[in-house]
Amino acid sequence: MSDRSRADAVYAALLQRQGEQWVQPRVERTRRVLELLDDPQRTYRVIHVTGTNGKTSTSRIIESLLRALGLRTGLFTSPHLERFTERILIDGEPVADAAIADAWDEIEPFVQIVDAELEAAGDAPLTFFELLTVLAFVACADAPIDVLVLEVGMGGAWDSTNTADGDVAVFTPIDIDHADRLGSTIAEIATVKAGIIKEGAAVVSAAQPEEARRAILARAEKMHASVAFAGDGFTLETQTLAVGGQLLTVRGVAGSYPELYLPLYGAHQGQNAALAIAAVESLIGGGAQPLNPEVVSDGLGATTSPGRLQLLGTAPTVLVDAAHNPHGARALVAALDEAFDIDEWGAVVGILSGKDTAGIVSTLAPAVARVFATAPDSDRAADPDAIADVAEAADVPVTVHPTLEDAADAARAWAAESDRRAVVMTGSVVLAGEAIRLSELEDWKAGWQG
Repeated sequence: MSDRSRADAVYAALLQRQGEQWVQPRVERTRRVLELLDDPQRTYRVIHVTGTNGKTSTSRIIESLLRALGLRTGLFTSPHLERFTERILIDGEPVADAAIADAWDEIEPFVQIVDAELEAAGDAPLTFFELLTVLAFVACADAPIDVLVLEVGMGGAWDSTNTADGDVAVFTPIDIDHADRLGSTIAEIATVKAGIIKEGAAVVSAAQPEEARRAILARAEKMHASVAFAGDGFTLETQTLAVGGQLLTVRGVAGSYPELYLPLYGAHQGQNAALAIAAVESLIGGGAQPLNPEVVSDGLGATTSPGRLQLLGTAPTVLVDAAHNPHGARALVAALDEAFDIDEWGAVVGILSGKDTAGIVSTLAPAVARVFATAPDSDRAADPDAIADVAEAADVPVTVHPTLEDAADAARAWAAESDRRAVVMTGSVVLAGEAIRLSELEDWKAGWQG
């Protein structure tokens, strides 16, 4: 069996378990497997990242900075866009098929032990995400790595990733999301997320609503952790558009870094970069020593964030952005206005059930000239008619398409009618991954073929 087939078999085995949307506050189950494996997550340092939006982009910027510093890195993010090995990066590349298959062979006997214990206790077996987290920890230990940048799956306190002890706890902006699991108020959600703060850790946070700020400070005080918030402990001092991205000047927790090029669009990405720099400063030298400005420049300049305002096509311009809640949609709308000289945007929108369809579409509506409603290729796809209903209520012309391919064809044909039009595809990470695959298959960067 080839290494790719072995890795695909691992993914198939994971898919037989409760899906990653099936979440219980039961971090001790993951901890039990890791104990049997002699706690691989304790063999490297950890930067733990939580928040509502911007987690993946911030994590990727942190990882790029660490590699520029000469450290061997791991990165664990979710979900994936095209293939599950994208979720575990070793030194910036998806984990090798052989490595993930070998890691599964290593943990499978212990999984059977814990599953049997859970069954005896009347509890459900280990889930997809619990085991993927264990796989990531083992693969990173086997690599081996110096630092793991670890993105929370959901929440914080009882998330499977919280079995690692983060040297640095990073908070991106906190807003309402997963209210059925995390709480109906920002204070409740922030309290769950603040559970990643460990004894004596360093905490760096984006600017937060007052309720979230109080929750983070309360947990930090209890855990004797230092805290730096954007605007106080560090700040993005200047931000200007540049070809393919933006130029930034950042005052970190330990040093100042002028004229940094970040090849990502959107004001929110500049804020993410400042947060990432503060996180790395806090890990390296405890936040007391500035980083080498040239290394910071190299690290930011090498950053990529697939599926986040990513260019998929030219003539017409097609972008994809994985905004999947109103907060993300607001950041997308602001970026479209700030960074692109386009008169009319057409939005291909596909959302997963359980998400705030009305909030996402109503946020996008003032910025778009037409909506092409569709469904991601997922059994959790929301009804595109619900998307259309919200667009119609906002007086935005809308058409409904059964598949992304149909919606993309219609949107690209519409945009090709004028060089002042462009398309953005958004609403879910699943849709973003599907759009990336379709753009490569049809070579959208070769221009419109209709």
